[in-house]
Amino acid sequence: MATIWKGTISFGLVNIPAHLESAVRAEASISFRQLHRDDLSPIRYKRICEAEQEEVAWGEIVKGYEYAPDKFVVLEKEEIEAARPPKSKLLEIMDFAAEGDIDSRFFDTPYFILPDGHDSKAYALLREAMRETGMVGIGTITLRERQRLVSVRPVGDALVLELMRFASELVDQNGLTFPSAEHVRPQELAMAVQLVQNLAEPFAPEKYTDTYRDRLQSIIDKKLKGKKIEIEDEEEEAEGTKVVDLMARLQESLAMGKRGARGEGRGASAAKREPSAKRTTTKRATKKRARKSA
Repeated sequence: MATIWKGTISFGLVNIPAHLESAVRAEASISFRQLHRDDLSPIRYKRICEAEQEEVAWGEIVKGYEYAPDKFVVLEKEEIEAARPPKSKLLEIMDFAAEGDIDSRFFDTPYFILPDGHDSKAYALLREAMRETGMVGIGTITLRERQRLVSVRPVGDALVLELMRFASELVDQNGLTFPSAEHVRPQELAMAVQLVQNLAEPFAPEKYTDTYRDRLQSIIDKKLKGKKIEIEDEEEEAEGTKVVDLMARLQESLAMGKRGARGEGRGASAAKREPSAKRTTTKRATKKRARKSA
């Protein structure tokens, strides 16, 4: 793996030579090109000046900040560079905080921290001290010419650095409205807790997959083989709001048991996805007739 950053981690007077490597990988996504439907030629986009309606060369393009509608101040490359933080090879852990006290929205991209040099005792010492106290380290790092807020925490035998968002990047939830718990009855809460406990099991990430990507790849494979693709229209939701008897639903869920609830859920979902060619054809024909008559 490519090294993302190389430098020194410091906490107190302890220094740890280290480097970063990515802890996640992007799964190959299915990408599309925009084509002209008539001849399947790729579509190209040009940089057009709004005032002159002519294409602009890259060398004539500058960066501008819109401070008022259609009013811009131009920043030259050197001026933008001057705002960047000074290059630093130091990741200084300034504070330690309890992991449970940090809002999960702060966390973004994880990287493995790997020790450099033969003496890795300080690396293991920091890892075990954080594991023992349940703390994570908070500090800053200059990465790709940007100053980033980061956390450092133990994951197994590794120290993992996670890029974090600054407080100004989070949406203030005080401006939003959420349901109050005052109408939740103790009996309902007790049954809901029991249901959660019944469904609890060790986290197994490998069983969760990107079903959208899988189905999309299946459609592409079928089209490449010349097979007809049947598309099922989504069912429209009935108008009005259904009154749900939570107690009845909870009792049903508990009665079904752990395996039953999951099995039926998957079966129902699978059944919903099964294509119905006859119903689809009828619906599409009806829509076509409606458009013609209009």
